[in-house]
Amino acid sequence: MARTKQQHRPVALDFFSGCGGLTAGLKSAGFSVAAAVEIDPVAVESYSLNHPEVLAVERDVRKISGAQLLQSLGMKRGDVDLVAGCPPCQGFSSLTSLNGARRTYDKRNSLVAEFGRLVKEIEPKAVLMENVPDLENRSAFKKLVSSLRRLGYQCDYKVLDAAHFGVPQRRRRLILVAMKKATFAWPKEKACRTVRQAIGHLPSPGGSGDPLHDLRARHSASVKALIKQIPKNGGSRSALKSNITLGCHKRSDGFSDVYGRIAWGKVAPTITSGCINPSKGRFLHPRQDRALSLREAALLQTFPAKYKFSFRRGKYHIASMIGNALPPRFVESHARKILAALRQ
Repeated sequence: MARTKQQHRPVALDFFSGCGGLTAGLKSAGFSVAAAVEIDPVAVESYSLNHPEVLAVERDVRKISGAQLLQSLGMKRGDVDLVAGCPPCQGFSSLTSLNGARRTYDKRNSLVAEFGRLVKEIEPKAVLMENVPDLENRSAFKKLVSSLRRLGYQCDYKVLDAAHFGVPQRRRRLILVAMKKATFAWPKEKACRTVRQAIGHLPSPGGSGDPLHDLRARHSASVKALIKQIPKNGGSRSALKSNITLGCHKRSDGFSDVYGRIAWGKVAPTITSGCINPSKGRFLHPRQDRALSLREAALLQTFPAKYKFSFRRGKYHIASMIGNALPPRFVESHARKILAALRQ
């Protein structure tokens, strides 16, 4: 039986789904996600804990056929309303390429072309893709946009900061929207949410009953002593006396945010895969002498308060899933506008 707007919500497919941040945003916006594809088995496990109704396919997208996926869903080419995804961005990251000073090749770069192939095979009414800002200047992205336009899509893209769309962290990302027979209007910016608004209500970890919050990081005595000396609410290690500075920092300044505290009244820095490790960035709690908990990192990414993650490969793999995810609230802002355009 043919779908009707009355019977079902618009259908989306999520590629490179990770633990489900993109899907969470799409569902909040009003889409029904029919299938998700992800290669990491622990990410798929985490995804299914939160989205059990979605067909979660644990597979390399390079081995996925759009026609076969549609057939498994009982759909045909052109039936899907939205294809969305975030091809792994490490190959395009300015950090990976020494802040842009050296261009690097990464086999993951070809996944942008694979995303374009799947769009061609599925032929959805709309396309949403997110990636790092540096991708905008790469040939892989330019080829993708050209191929979408040849297929009849109107393409629009911008580099936006998630902090301006209700996400309590600085996170600049390239957003591409492509549509057929509809005109997309970019969402308006919102007032920033602060760190306090996102995580200020949480108790100290250890007895909250939430395993994602209570899992404690272990630090050496020297690191604990250093953390205690960092000024509260936004302080950095530049305030430390030289006699308590770690040896590795005496030899090199490194990144200035290392062992820094986030500030209550501001947005957090970008939540990365190192978000629970103070040696990886400004990831110390504003007031308590510890790094962010996994739950705090997830909330700063705007995951729902009770979002679940598989512990099968430990806390650092969870941190990686959280840091690599798309913030659901950022996705929701754009997905709502896509939905409005589709309904025109």
